Amino acid sequence: MPIEEFRVGKAKIVLIQGDITEMDTDAIVNAVNPSLMGGGGVDGAIHRKGGPKILEECKRIRATEYPNGLPTGKAVITSGGNLKAKYVIHTVGPIWRGGSSGEPQLLAEAYRNSLKLAVSKGLKTIAFPAISTGAYGYPIEEASKIALSTVKEFLEKEDNLDKVVFVLFSGHDFEIYGKAAEEII
Repeated sequence: MPIEEFRVGKAKIVLIQGDITEMDTDAIVNAVNPSLMGGGGVDGAIHRKGGPKILEECKRIRATEYPNGLPTGKAVITSGGNLKAKYVIHTVGPIWRGGSSGEPQLLAEAYRNSLKLAVSKGLKTIAFPAISTGAYGYPIEEASKIALSTVKEFLEKEDNLDKVVFVLFSGHDFEIYGKAAEEII
């Protein structure tokens, strides 16, 4: 399994090619649609492996906090169900509409709010997928730079996390993130 590591302050940023549902971090991040009711891609894989408890908690969040759906850039947390990770942080990334509809800011918010939520819960390790780069069509070259620079800026100000992992499903995505990390970190 290809791995690259970088250091920002006391924290490590780790790039791994693999399956996010196998991560043994305090939390994994789920790139969800606003309904929080499961879907394809990463979301579907997390729900399948994590079991029905995650969906039950998502339904409760919809009923109590976000009856109209989770807004783009926001993040909520549930247990990890049957996953190795104790928690799942669900966030909605932007749909790519060409880049002039606030997508970069919304994508950065999805990462930032997920990190803030992890710190607020006292978590030390978190794993991210490449948010918005699948069905939502965000170009991975641009998305990787936003993801890495947002995480780097957060870790430079906030020293409560020990490790942030980017789990890239394909070798192509891993390479793109690796090149962006060498420029940014």
